Amino acid sequence: MQQRRIGDARVGAIGLGAMPMSFDDGPDEEQSLRTLHAALDRDVTLIDTADAYTPSDQPLGHNELLIAKALVTYGQNTDHVLVATKGGHTRDGTHWGLNGRPEYLRKACEASLTRLGVDAIGLYQHHRPDPQVPYAETIGGLKDLLDAGLIQRAGISNASPDQIREAHDILGRGLVAVQNEFSPRFRSSAAELALCEELGLAFLPWSPLGGSREARKLGSAFAPFAEVGERHGISPQQTCLAWELAQSPVVVPIPGASRPESIIDSAAAPDVVLSPEDIARLDATEPG
Repeated sequence: MQQRRIGDARVGAIGLGAMPMSFDDGPDEEQSLRTLHAALDRDVTLIDTADAYTPSDQPLGHNELLIAKALVTYGQNTDHVLVATKGGHTRDGTHWGLNGRPEYLRKACEASLTRLGVDAIGLYQHHRPDPQVPYAETIGGLKDLLDAGLIQRAGISNASPDQIREAHDILGRGLVAVQNEFSPRFRSSAAELALCEELGLAFLPWSPLGGSREARKLGSAFAPFAEVGERHGISPQQTCLAWELAQSPVVVPIPGASRPESIIDSAAAPDVVLSPEDIARLDATEPG
């Protein structure tokens, strides 16, 4: 697979968002492991998770434990796989909360280290700004994790341009990635994407197909993507991902998947070459 950079690491241009494997109505463990192994078979080397990705009736860490088991049971060397996890969201059943205090991030990071079975997390991302905690204070906590060697690279998620600049000022080269929502139906992170290109940060679009539920309806909801895909003999989903890859060399989409077939299809997107006319047409498509 074509590769792209996240700091000093090189990863496949398409990553895997593992969250759908931990929905309340998600797949069983066997199917999840097959999905993760199918991703690895196709040179997907960025796997995105979070401690809060867990069914509502289970404790934090379900998704991280799945990924750790998949890597152990894969049967081949996985040292080159970058596991990106997050902290800063709390979870109590179906209720999601926020805690951006540095001491909470330290505790969450240490728990993720244990679940993933590693000495240092390859990419640790602050999940979402906490309005009750100054952003600089939260990012200072992320810097403490870097300085302590608990994480190798830092990222932020759901951040505004001002917050990206603030985090970049505090973390310097330790900040390597920004993960914001971006898809054909949600393009308001275009300014953040452009800033990442300016600063040399990877931009990881979450929900790049518009949401795992909506992805099943791409053929009707995103007609231009379906039409362009039909001309190329590919799925609307592949078309969406190819369009996002064409936005900038810093983009590394992380489509969610809970079935091997889904990630197999997504992993082929870097091979798609859209014409300038295709890209212009898709750029002009109205979100929604």
